[in-house]
Amino acid sequence: MSKLTKNQKLALSKVEAGKLYTLREASALVKEITTAKFDASVDVDVRLGVDPRKANQMVRGVVSLPHGTGKQVRVLVLCTPDQETAAKEAGAEHVGLDEYIEKIKGGWTDIDVIITQPAIMGKIGALGRILGPRGLMPNPKSGTVTNDVATAVKEVKQGKIDFKVDKAGIVHTSVGKVSFSPEQIRDNAKEFVSTLNKLKPTAAKGTYIKSVYLSSTMSPGIQIDPKSVDEN
Repeated sequence: MSKLTKNQKLALSKVEAGKLYTLREASALVKEITTAKFDASVDVDVRLGVDPRKANQMVRGVVSLPHGTGKQVRVLVLCTPDQETAAKEAGAEHVGLDEYIEKIKGGWTDIDVIITQPAIMGKIGALGRILGPRGLMPNPKSGTVTNDVATAVKEVKQGKIDFKVDKAGIVHTSVGKVSFSPEQIRDNAKEFVSTLNKLKPTAAKGTYIKSVYLSSTMSPGIQIDPKSVDEN
């Protein structure tokens, strides 16, 4: 195990073990304890009281973060020729169809989101083995399969993200950058957790949100009191 640096030890000393922080406190503290020399991502991890193996307890959804993610999202739109101009004007980096399908078959996945139309899903189905493991497969539930591709591109560019509970019952997502203000981090995290609450499966029993942690790239995790998320 590698030794902790002086900055890492200092960061750890600022996080009180066993303490439940309010979201407001954590949003300010995460900036203080980040030692990375780059603009690190700020992440939220939420452990849910669900069994993801059961279809009626699967939690998946989309959320539009008020202040965006701070990331440059590279978008590929696979569409019919009549939609290409609108997709480009909306900000998509890559627009086309057959030529990009062939590129993906050849191993190209240098993109973050793929948006397409329902009529084209038949062609994209064959790419499932490549796109699925990378989380790039378009899905109607996430808004990436739509006839209004221009609006979908704009929403993604403005901070719309999709999420899904993993096998361990945890939902993980980025809610901004360390360069964001504490208020922006708090607003984004609050919107994300509030969306999770709205998606609580009726089959889920007991405590739904078991724990919430806020952290940045390479920083210690800060445990948040779930009740504080709804505080003004």
